[in-house]
Amino acid sequence: MVFHVLTLFPEMIEAVAKESILGRARKSGLIDIIPVNIRDFTLEKHGKVDDYPYGGGPGMVMQAEPVYSAAMHVLKETGNAPIVYMTAQGRPFNQTVAAEYAAKDLDHIIILCGHYEGIDERVISELSPDEISMGDFVLTGGELPALTFIDCVSRLFPGVLHNEGSAQDESFSNGLLEYPQYTRPENWRGREVPKIILSGDHAAVDRYRHEEAVKRTMERRPDMYSAYSNTPKTT
Repeated sequence: MVFHVLTLFPEMIEAVAKESILGRARKSGLIDIIPVNIRDFTLEKHGKVDDYPYGGGPGMVMQAEPVYSAAMHVLKETGNAPIVYMTAQGRPFNQTVAAEYAAKDLDHIIILCGHYEGIDERVISELSPDEISMGDFVLTGGELPALTFIDCVSRLFPGVLHNEGSAQDESFSNGLLEYPQYTRPENWRGREVPKIILSGDHAAVDRYRHEEAVKRTMERRPDMYSAYSNTPKTT
């Protein structure tokens, strides 16, 4: 999978993409992350890619042509790759959406990052991207959401995580928050690891962890617990 990130700040993408799990996945050839500088596609001699909004209002708006040219440049190289536009007005991103993209067996995904007051609506209509929001809040630009999208989708690919079971047990993967985790020492400042975790009885540990996951979800995310409770369970 190759993620092509259309952005005004390629350094932001590269700085994160070379570290930790993403960095290792890139080095091993499991994924690649290619920042594409939208400024390289403007015809304005000073690299200007924005202008004042028609109708007045605060801030600046990214112009349609540089965004369109950057997208067409990548599409010419990748074929009919899907475009994801990170915007507060998009559909909410969650683990289900991440799994949806991971399961598509795509070779390329194009991610468009807005900035300032957004992007000229005409190019959004022309490109018809999948508009995705990270939550009911506003960020300065789409770079952090793009990295979040890449991280979340990438870790679902075989080989990206050293332990393939990690993605299956994590929060949201089964409709519940993840159970509490412990490591050495057994006693830390008077707080002990629950005895059942140390028992060696794997079936009992699995039951305990499930009970704790249900309890934690009920206390912290009653909306998730309600959905989980109303979902038919397989035996």
